[in-house]
Amino acid sequence: MSSTEESTFDRYRVQVDRPLVRLFSTYGRSRRLWLSVGLVANLFAQAASLLPPVVLGVAIDALFSSNGTPYSLPLVPQTLIPAGTEAQFWLSVALIAGSFVATGVFTWIYGVSANQFAHEVMYAVRTDSFEKLLALDMAFFDDKQTGEVMAILNNDAGNLEAFLDNALMNSLRLVVMVGGIAFILFTLNAQLALVTLVAVPAIAGLTWWFMRAIAPRYRQRQSAVARFNTRVENGIDGVELTKTTNSEAYERDRVSDAAYDVFQSTMGVLKLSYLYRPGMELLAGLSFAATFLVGGYWLLVGPPLWFSGELTVGTFVTFVFMTQRFVAPLAEVSNIVDQIQSARASAERVFGLADIPAHVTERDDATDLGDPRGRVSYHGVSFAYRDRMQADGGGSEGERVVRNVSLAAESGDTVALVGATGAGKSTALKLLLRLYDVTDGEVRIDGHDIRDLTLASLRSNVGYVSQDTFLFDGSIADNIRYGRFDASDEAVREAARAAEADEFIERTADGYETRVGERGVRLSGGQRQRIALARVFLQDPPILVLDEATSAVDTETERAIQRSLDRLSEGRTTFVIAHRLSTVVDADAILVLDDGRVVERGSHDELLDAGGKYASLWAAQTAA
Repeated sequence: MSSTEESTFDRYRVQVDRPLVRLFSTYGRSRRLWLSVGLVANLFAQAASLLPPVVLGVAIDALFSSNGTPYSLPLVPQTLIPAGTEAQFWLSVALIAGSFVATGVFTWIYGVSANQFAHEVMYAVRTDSFEKLLALDMAFFDDKQTGEVMAILNNDAGNLEAFLDNALMNSLRLVVMVGGIAFILFTLNAQLALVTLVAVPAIAGLTWWFMRAIAPRYRQRQSAVARFNTRVENGIDGVELTKTTNSEAYERDRVSDAAYDVFQSTMGVLKLSYLYRPGMELLAGLSFAATFLVGGYWLLVGPPLWFSGELTVGTFVTFVFMTQRFVAPLAEVSNIVDQIQSARASAERVFGLADIPAHVTERDDATDLGDPRGRVSYHGVSFAYRDRMQADGGGSEGERVVRNVSLAAESGDTVALVGATGAGKSTALKLLLRLYDVTDGEVRIDGHDIRDLTLASLRSNVGYVSQDTFLFDGSIADNIRYGRFDASDEAVREAARAAEADEFIERTADGYETRVGERGVRLSGGQRQRIALARVFLQDPPILVLDEATSAVDTETERAIQRSLDRLSEGRTTFVIAHRLSTVVDADAILVLDDGRVVERGSHDELLDAGGKYASLWAAQTAA
């Protein structure tokens, strides 16, 4: 996908309103206890950390100087402060030591709570996003961008975790530190406090500008990362084609272009950050320098300019320490803003995925199919891909891949669909499982419109074998058992024998426990196909859909599998898609599709006698 092409995620992402607010409303409410504990503990930890400089300044003036300043602490009644210099000294020691202990304890509490909250949210985001993917229509996966999906489950969820764990708590820390320090400084000396805090409005203005400028650049970077992931995964999946066509240089250039997009978008973010971060550090540093200049001059010479009153050494020491505490969190604002904007872009993508509508859904009053007899009928069925229909406000007849198809199959019948590649055969039968929903017309099983049935009862009664066999990384037994997870080992073996797979399985290193590798790469195409057939034998459905089910096996194995399929088809409604017409000569009905339409129908002999398209295909294959 080019950098200018809009993905499905992008179309819905731009419609997400206040993504971080939605993040908290969706995932934070049920976990607010952890969040609340973390926020309160963080509040106490930061407040406790401000106590030592205050106590130190008071002790310097009251205990270690001769200016007669009384020992008093902000917000502490004088009646609670002991009399006597030694007692006040030990109180100071206790307060300073206690504040460090309290800071450590509350920091540990908020760290545990914040991490628990953040990782629970990340876990929920990942599981919910994957569940949403499973609920989406097959049309979504026909144009899937695997890297986009992986970016959401990994990169985007990780960005949200970093925001919830770090940026959120650091934001509170910043508010507490700036607010607490401002309160203490104004309490001690309002005039010098104005000098210390004079940079705050400039810092706020710079931050506001940075957040507005950086947001679109983070969106661009997230999209570029997703496109890069897609390109790399496509390159890995197609490495055999790349090598056999001597296209390594071409594929390298495509990945290089995607990587350069990531580089450019990342540099776009960093260039603004390089301007903002030094600017923040400069303003915070100027605040410290101004405090030291004015306060030091005040002590050495007297009140400068319009300043008046007395400044004690202890108060000046407190200001110096507090200003240093003030500088550190302000210098971290850039990191906080980075994490917030990154999380905002990621939350937009997470909820953009969540907002993609699923059109193949169950009705509220959907019923179970029960124990079907297997009567299947199509009534004027047409189908066009939804995105194509939306492109011109409803779709035109020319865009439909299935057009006005009608057929009827009684229980136990075998119906074959034949025709050239792209004629709509596979799509027509995928409508039976509601992998897509019809655009017009209806599909019925035993008189029930399949849209009135629960998806589970519909699909559990229809066995489907695709020409593109997929196996999960796991054992052979696990792949045969997929969908019937409670099946016994003997039932698995029986299904494998029926599919003519038992013999080759027993020859593998670990038999039925042999791992097949990702997508079944350790097995041949014929072996993968026979495992897929064994899976359907184990399912034992009343309706079968065989989409080129023997396309990846040799002639001898095909004959053996065909015998097994003949036995399996007895008493069951079977739909067969075949390019080899010799495999469907005994079908009860053969439908010839061309450009989505049924152009011929009948038995093998009837179609040969008609001398039409089927007869031409038969003549071409038998001649070959």
